[in-house]
Amino acid sequence: MIGKFKNKKKSYLGLDISSAAVKLLELAKTNDGYRVESYAVAPLPPGSIAENGIEAPESVAEALEIAIDKSKTKSRNAAVCVSGSSVITKVIDMEADMSEEEREERILADAEQYIPFPIEDVALDFEILREMPDNEERVEVLLAACRSDVIAARQTVLSMASLTAKVVDIEAYAMERAFGLVEEQIGVSDDDAIVAIVDIGSKTTTLSVLVGGQTTYTREQLFGGQQLTEEIQRRYGLSVEEAGVAKKQGGLPEDYEAEVLQPFLESVVQQIQRSLQFFFSSTDKDEVDCVVLAGGVASMAGLAELVQERVGSNCVVANPFANMAVSSKVNVMALSNDAPALMIACGLAMRSFD
Repeated sequence: MIGKFKNKKKSYLGLDISSAAVKLLELAKTNDGYRVESYAVAPLPPGSIAENGIEAPESVAEALEIAIDKSKTKSRNAAVCVSGSSVITKVIDMEADMSEEEREERILADAEQYIPFPIEDVALDFEILREMPDNEERVEVLLAACRSDVIAARQTVLSMASLTAKVVDIEAYAMERAFGLVEEQIGVSDDDAIVAIVDIGSKTTTLSVLVGGQTTYTREQLFGGQQLTEEIQRRYGLSVEEAGVAKKQGGLPEDYEAEVLQPFLESVVQQIQRSLQFFFSSTDKDEVDCVVLAGGVASMAGLAELVQERVGSNCVVANPFANMAVSSKVNVMALSNDAPALMIACGLAMRSFD
């Protein structure tokens, strides 16, 4: 049914449920922009999330409750997102003078030609993007569809944590929304600048290419910080928990940096280069103006410099909070450390002000 993605009530928690953690962020609007009201990150047990599906609802709900408690938020309305193969987006052109009801009827009637899932099994939504550049009588419309069971799983797990899913967004567009906050940091003034956002999580790396601030290409691949954790486990005989702590806090043997960390950083750069090559091969472009690193791996020492050297484009680590006020109950140092991993949560929290 059209409308599953929409709800105009305000004050939402941005909740990014990733493979390794639940990330919660709450924003308030100020005269100068935004203020961080609360935030928290709560780890998930291994196997809780698999290929964007929730495998252990109880574990995810428990992590949500921990994040709510840590953040001290009072809000119980949330914006979440979906991604991966369960989501289809397509830009179609339609008559400009149609009413919303007429447009909805047309999309429902024609949906089967755009959506590879049975229509009765999906939630649909649409949004007018812009007038066609060569025909003002027609408009470009973004059609989004997601399997209903994927949305229902998120609604259920939020309900288990006494939360209500008011918005179900698409991950790439949450990232695009948050990019507006880091755009001035990248040092590119061209209105049609090509920016590659590389979100390196625990298990997956997602490339989003934005042209003029709008998403034109996305690609997801199985690669992330878990590879480094597993190599630390293997080489030093540690448990998953011990390896994770050591990776963040240090204390590993002297050979760690040269024998483990540096090869991992090289692998990260290779993955980024490979993803960019897929993008270049699908378009007439052969370079990007800037690479923005996001995700938990992004702030590793030396990574941005290595990417800039190998890719040949300016590279920055995302920090959507660089120019934001912060509530007194928020740990500013912790927020700064987690900033690259909070891009999606930030984009979701910004839905409060649409």
